[in-house]
Amino acid sequence: MRFLYYDKVDNIEKGKTITGVKTFTLSEEFFRHHFKKQALVPGVIYVEAMAQLLGWLIIYSHDFKLSAIMSLVEDVSVAPALRPGFSAEIHGEIISTSRRDSLGRAWITVDDKTIASMDRIIYSHVQKVNSEDLMNLFYYYSGIKVNPGE
Repeated sequence: MRFLYYDKVDNIEKGKTITGVKTFTLSEEFFRHHFKKQALVPGVIYVEAMAQLLGWLIIYSHDFKLSAIMSLVEDVSVAPALRPGFSAEIHGEIISTSRRDSLGRAWITVDDKTIASMDRIIYSHVQKVNSEDLMNLFYYYSGIKVNPGE
């Protein structure tokens, strides 16, 4: 089972921003046996989608030489009671980054209306990684082929 909460990366700008898309359908695994009367997208799925995409931006921005582990989230807002059947645009941006950690923010829009946001998300960095494996995973999950140092 895949717990990836974005469908594709549309745009990535090293050290700055990332944009991706997620279509929320009724066939998502998290809906199965969870809601009895009406399927609703859980707010934590929005948080995870934003965190995943922003995490990839950090890894990409550091040339796949580290991994980013979400360690703090503050000022989170999610829209209540959204039913499946919509496509969302996920946005993330790095506010600051260093060798040890990164600070960013992210938001999700549907039809140009913000439905979820995180004003502050901090990632701790793990330095001991296999850069080639990370590049291959990024390519596999995003469809974007990259060359280190570009």
